[in-house]
Amino acid sequence: MKIVYAKKDEGKAYLKQLKNREDAVQEEVKIIVQGILSEVKAKGDEAIIKFTNKFDSEKVNKGNLLVTRNEIESSYEKVDSEFLEALKEAAENIKFFHEKQKRNSWMVTKEKGIILGQTVRALENVGIYVPGGTAAYPSSVLMNAIPAQVAGVKNIIMVTPPMKNGDINPNILVAADIAGVSKIYKVGGAQSIGALAFGTETIPKVDKIVGPGNMYVAIAKKLVYGNVDIDMIAGPSEILIVADEYANPCFIAADLMSQAEHDRLSSSILVTYSEALAKKVQSELKEQIAGLDRKDIIADSLENFGAIIIVDDLKEAIDMSNSIAPEHLELCIREPFKYLGEVKNAGSIFLGDYAPEPLGDYMAGPNHVLPTSGTARFFSALSVDNFVKKSSFLHYSEEALFDVGNKIIKLAETEGLGAHANSIKVRLRR
Repeated sequence: MKIVYAKKDEGKAYLKQLKNREDAVQEEVKIIVQGILSEVKAKGDEAIIKFTNKFDSEKVNKGNLLVTRNEIESSYEKVDSEFLEALKEAAENIKFFHEKQKRNSWMVTKEKGIILGQTVRALENVGIYVPGGTAAYPSSVLMNAIPAQVAGVKNIIMVTPPMKNGDINPNILVAADIAGVSKIYKVGGAQSIGALAFGTETIPKVDKIVGPGNMYVAIAKKLVYGNVDIDMIAGPSEILIVADEYANPCFIAADLMSQAEHDRLSSSILVTYSEALAKKVQSELKEQIAGLDRKDIIADSLENFGAIIIVDDLKEAIDMSNSIAPEHLELCIREPFKYLGEVKNAGSIFLGDYAPEPLGDYMAGPNHVLPTSGTARFFSALSVDNFVKKSSFLHYSEEALFDVGNKIIKLAETEGLGAHANSIKVRLRR
């Protein structure tokens, strides 16, 4: 993992490379995804079975596309008891955190009989995408489904790729059952996004699609947006750690690699003013990586998209973090709460040496579906808000409307909208 200096050309070149890390392959993938979506829209189940057989499992057909209750119940017998206990505790924490996000409808009254308000209602039908197959992530099931459940979504439809034998990973099925998923279908990739967006004979059309996936899934979500709503366009995972001279290099190295193992396009960044710490972290990386299963992926990720950036001081480190707007931000500094208010752009913020990023991924409760690729400048983590819609309402008495009627007419006529003005005039004439 290279050390670069923020104000030198090498530092500027690294930041440019970081921003462009997906561009080289996106256009090629987009053409493939457009073809898949068009076929799913035209042929429905026939297309999704075709693509599922091609990419995931030849065992899936129209008759077993929907996961049965028996499959779900038998999955409990196949999972590790300690995993199940941990999963249930994580689910409780996630539910507790997201319950705090719930908003209520409201109404206020003003003078002369004016009533204003807003209703907050859950979406009816939501689709959640969960990676599956050999790379199964039951934690993603909890993070996507529980906020929807807390919001009051009636139908939570899950799609996830099957394993080669045609089954869904039992850890995924157990998580879905705990999280309150309504139906589960054995389909993944861009074809599953098309199925949720357009509907097929078997899979219902939904109002919104959430959940991260690979580049094919991300581009498919982008292409169907407008036909349905989506949460965000998720790119490769990323972590940025701001550290001072008091930080623990062992902890930092471990946390950098925890994100690098996701994908060769993942980025892991340490920003510090301490060159001594930087060199210690480099040594720790070399030592720790040797014992990790996914060391080849980690090594490629750290080599191509990882960096230790040297800045002048802690303020410059925070400023750089705000500019990058990372998915995960760790403040490994002596007084993290002192600087929390300075953080403007980050998906999720981890404060102190004992709040590592995997704590947020699995157990603490805040959502791990987060904005990537700098989109934390304007996107937020997945939350209950993603699963509700708001409608305003208003009531005016005759007296209240007459009081402002001429002002409305003036505004409407200034905009050249005579019919709008007339709607008020006919009432004033009475």
